[in-house]
Amino acid sequence: MTVILGAGLSGLSAAAWLTRSGHPATILEKNIKVGGLAKTITHGNFHFDLGGHRFLTSNQQLQAFVSDLLGEDLLSVPRKSQIYIAGKYIDYPLTPLNAVFGLGLAKTGTILLDYGKEKVKSAFRSAQITSLEDWVVSQFGRTMFELYFKNYSEKVWGIASSDISKDWVAKRIDGLSLGQFIRHALIKFHQHKVKTLTDTFLYPRMGIGQLAERMADLIQTENTVRTGAAVEKIFHEQGRITSIQFSHSGEKHSIQGNNYISSIPITQCITKMTPQPPDEVCKAASKIHFRSLVIVALFLKKKSLTDLTWMYFPENTVPFGRIHEPKNWSPDLAPHGRSHVVAEYFCNTDDPIWQSSTKAMSELTTDHLEKLGFLGKGDVLDSCVLRIPYAYPVFDLQYSRHLQIITDYLDTFDNLHLVGRNGMFSYLNMDQAMESGIAVAEKVMQGIKNKETFWADEVPTPCHQFLQPKYSS
Repeated sequence: MTVILGAGLSGLSAAAWLTRSGHPATILEKNIKVGGLAKTITHGNFHFDLGGHRFLTSNQQLQAFVSDLLGEDLLSVPRKSQIYIAGKYIDYPLTPLNAVFGLGLAKTGTILLDYGKEKVKSAFRSAQITSLEDWVVSQFGRTMFELYFKNYSEKVWGIASSDISKDWVAKRIDGLSLGQFIRHALIKFHQHKVKTLTDTFLYPRMGIGQLAERMADLIQTENTVRTGAAVEKIFHEQGRITSIQFSHSGEKHSIQGNNYISSIPITQCITKMTPQPPDEVCKAASKIHFRSLVIVALFLKKKSLTDLTWMYFPENTVPFGRIHEPKNWSPDLAPHGRSHVVAEYFCNTDDPIWQSSTKAMSELTTDHLEKLGFLGKGDVLDSCVLRIPYAYPVFDLQYSRHLQIITDYLDTFDNLHLVGRNGMFSYLNMDQAMESGIAVAEKVMQGIKNKETFWADEVPTPCHQFLQPKYSS
């Protein structure tokens, strides 16, 4: 049997792949709902995600799997996003007219001139690129960096752009540059289109959590998804994981397997190991960090706020980093004649934002949305505040050195496999997180003991029988 720690998309994908091949598996999930960061919350007749999560993939087999799970509940949603800069709303991705009239002809010209300078410089000498700042300036120019990327990145990560590793931005917006922006804006260039600039995306009718719930349904036809089960200890001996101790309903339990797949935060994987790992490994685990998230949802009397999927707020004058209106993703997420808006605050667990009361966070969000002209205080029917730790791995300039020490140690365990954003400490998109779980499930089923690191550009080879689905919506 395979024991899987965590029922986010990566853990669920691994379990689903194993289940469809008749391989016994059990998932342990500390929360009551599956999905991890990709879950959907229900509040009365409203439904909302922990920040909007779109599904995009170039893996046709993965898309077929998701389409089979969701059937007619898988919607194609037009993307329409804006960035709020200097009191104006600029389309994202950029369009020529909006860039000129929003930013002004002079600012647009400066952006293009800076970009040209960087391209000329790079043609004559190769610059050393280590930080997010280095990478963005080389791809977009200094003006664009100062205008948008600097403030937004520092709001998201809580550290200076010069201290954020280029690894994050290079993977997150792979292949994107101002040149790509311009080509997309002028001619809607599709032949080699960057996924970041896509005009549509897939989305489940009842929220992204519907995907996780359908996978859990599939798994439970033959295997077990145990929610409310918090992993407490990971026992090991002679290079193998031997058992997991977890708590459920106030009682302690133990479970054993032949293989173990972990999608829980890699730092927790280290701290829960018994016996304790070497001091060097424990010290390295204390040096890498996760960014947390506070979600504030306001439920409104209004029918609509915007026609957008996302709106970004890079400037520090606005405390939240992004908002989305769920009914613009799927009309079934709000009751008729009503809407709601979800604001995302990026923070650490020792920040005032994390420690503020529910009432204070609701009022803060309402006040700023009122100042921005989206609503009045009388429009708010109710609110909901959620705090999510371990939302994003923080890629500072030293993270890779510490992570290497941790993964070198964990690789010594023949039957332990890491998957997902938190388990691998890698900023994976949804489809990449699912692929990481599938790739490991394949190795488990085939008895492959080498544990080469999964990277986001790898596409796992699925079981042939998965293309002949047993489960349908």
